[in-house]
Amino acid sequence: MLRSGLDALLSTERQSIQGKRIGLVTHAAAIDRTWRSSIEAIASIDGVRLVRVFGPEHGLHGQAQDLIGVRDDEAPGLEKQIHARIVSLYGKTVESLKPTPEQLDGLDCLIVDLQDIGSRFYTFQATMKYCLEVALPMGVSVIVLDRPNPIGGLQVEGPMLRARYESFVGVHPIAVRHGLTIGELARLYYRDLVKNSHGKQLGELRVIPCQGWSRRMYFDECNLPWVMPSPNMPTLDTAIVYPGQCLLEGTNLSEGRGTTKPFEISGAPWIDAIKLACSMQAMKLPGVVFRPVWFRPTFQKHAGVDCGGVQIHVVDRRRFSPVRVSLALLLEMRNQDPKRFAWRTETYEFVSDPIAIDLLFGSSTERLAIEQGAAWQQIASAWESQEEEFGALSREDWMY
Repeated sequence: MLRSGLDALLSTERQSIQGKRIGLVTHAAAIDRTWRSSIEAIASIDGVRLVRVFGPEHGLHGQAQDLIGVRDDEAPGLEKQIHARIVSLYGKTVESLKPTPEQLDGLDCLIVDLQDIGSRFYTFQATMKYCLEVALPMGVSVIVLDRPNPIGGLQVEGPMLRARYESFVGVHPIAVRHGLTIGELARLYYRDLVKNSHGKQLGELRVIPCQGWSRRMYFDECNLPWVMPSPNMPTLDTAIVYPGQCLLEGTNLSEGRGTTKPFEISGAPWIDAIKLACSMQAMKLPGVVFRPVWFRPTFQKHAGVDCGGVQIHVVDRRRFSPVRVSLALLLEMRNQDPKRFAWRTETYEFVSDPIAIDLLFGSSTERLAIEQGAAWQQIASAWESQEEEFGALSREDWMY
């Protein structure tokens, strides 16, 4: 039977936090095997005083859309019920992304229980890293309750983040599809913190591992309930395509927000759906089928406007390469009408320069290559050495 880090804490590790003042970083997807939230479960442990609860992007209950700031008082009823202060770690300023020393003052331990989905863009692991950066130098110990990587832990894909392109969608030089659990990422980030601490003593990091998970397992093989970690991550199918399809956020193409199949569906008002599907099918990309679709987003890009595009149907997820597939799809949609295609230039995750697509790729290399007419295969071939480098580096932190 597979158990999450939270289940392991509750069954065999609860004595490690008894008698302590606890802060908890969590969200709606962090539940135990009986469907209790991590808040309820940890607050029920005898001798534990849960004094602060921190919510990441999308809010403690996962109700806020992307890029929407969340107030500290988002859940006043819950605050009264658990007698703990609730703090948002995704407000209206970049400073709100990190807990302040004052918010961590008086805590004996900070527990992080967040469901990541295996991509560098997904911001919950960024929130975890920011918490490590503030808590550990203060001497506050951190416990990360591990959870499975829903899309497995064997495949690494995409370019690594480069210096000067750091943002909330890229906090560390890791590959786009990193192949690690959130606990393994914590170990990797901790090593970097120790290296840069210049001998200053840090608080203890402890990762409580999952029990029964292996790197070959996808989430539907874990016998755990899927709870949406964010509003546009409704299913495992969404998570499987997300490491590539999130790149479309850096363009004026719809990534399917405002539909019932976000990220699986994509397109734009000027896209010829049948032509696009035929072009993508002709590439014979492994593990995937493209079906022409027409859709009308209810919000965000092209809201209320009919769009043509494709739906990505993954038929063999172990052969499917999401980042390469979405790179090919992005180029094909751009080539249909280069004059109407555009890069997103609005402020994105509190950053105005570099633009969103460079933040997502982790550098300007891919954008410049696309603008110069490079084929997707040529662009992707440059990733191979980076994928090998990160794959070797990250093995130091494997726990499974």
